[in-house]
Amino acid sequence: MKPINRFVCCIFIIFFCAGCAQKKDASLDLPTIENASTKINGVSFVAAADSLSARHIVALQTVHPNYVTVMPFGFIKGLNHPEIIYNQKRQWFGETYEGVAQYVNMLHQNGIRVMLKPQIWVWNGEFTGYVEMASEADWLQLEETYKNFILDFAKVAETENIEIFCVGTELEKFIEHRPAFWRELIAEVKTIFNGKVTYAANWDEYKQVPFWDALDYIGVNAYFPISDQKTPTVEETKIGWGRWKTELQTISDKENKKILFTEYGYRSVDLSGKEPWRSDREMTSINLKAQANLLEGLYKSVWNEQWFAGGFLWKWFIANDKVGGARNTQFTPQNKPAQKIIAKYYGP
Repeated sequence: MKPINRFVCCIFIIFFCAGCAQKKDASLDLPTIENASTKINGVSFVAAADSLSARHIVALQTVHPNYVTVMPFGFIKGLNHPEIIYNQKRQWFGETYEGVAQYVNMLHQNGIRVMLKPQIWVWNGEFTGYVEMASEADWLQLEETYKNFILDFAKVAETENIEIFCVGTELEKFIEHRPAFWRELIAEVKTIFNGKVTYAANWDEYKQVPFWDALDYIGVNAYFPISDQKTPTVEETKIGWGRWKTELQTISDKENKKILFTEYGYRSVDLSGKEPWRSDREMTSINLKAQANLLEGLYKSVWNEQWFAGGFLWKWFIANDKVGGARNTQFTPQNKPAQKIIAKYYGP
């Protein structure tokens, strides 16, 4: 850095400190998170090998999100393995410290806030809810490596002025066996990170999470079964949400916290509302209408509820021109009728 005179330095410090004293939200031309009339209209960003560019932002803005989830992954070799590997050179750029910072800076420059959601990926794609150690020594090692993983990214979140940090995703057995560890971890995260903090519980797990009182939002990956119909209508979808709305509001009232859908979405296949969590390749019957109807029914059912903070659509790829489309059976709404539904409800 080139030297500057003392007077200029003092002026810089005065303005810098004044800016730090303001809420983080003041840096973005968006209403504050606490504004009850404002929902988190988010998408879950899939990390890529490439950096984030202006053309990626232009495609993203077609659905008008005010939030994006950035998701760096840590990897473990199996459900009983205690070591997490992360921030490696062989990982995709978007999963590294450098990549997260680049993504966040680009998003912030374009008026989009961020939730940072570090996640575990088990080799062979096994469900993280079943991660469970066989011995006390392994539990202690898992706790140590997981703490390092989360705290390292919490430091990135604070440095980059990220708005929300998620301490974990769908780790039911880990929480069941080690609840004290999680309270200690959350407390330590809060000594590093000054934004909002949540945890992403699976739809059938969130009622058992014992530490919602320590967090800012009740995070739910909202893959609730909604309909047994091959192509549910919007009205059938709204009816299907009735039971779950009552349950969610009850938990929200009990904990005095708003519900945040840390993930939600549907595949563009037949019966996509029956078991929305399914990501296997066995479901091959393309059904674009089902995906669009289920999303519209969800927005009409819960988005305006007072107990609801908003949610993050699963999922969005940065290379918009290379994904989705009429022959795609996966969760992404890109280049499908569902994309227009999201733009309609997320839009101004």
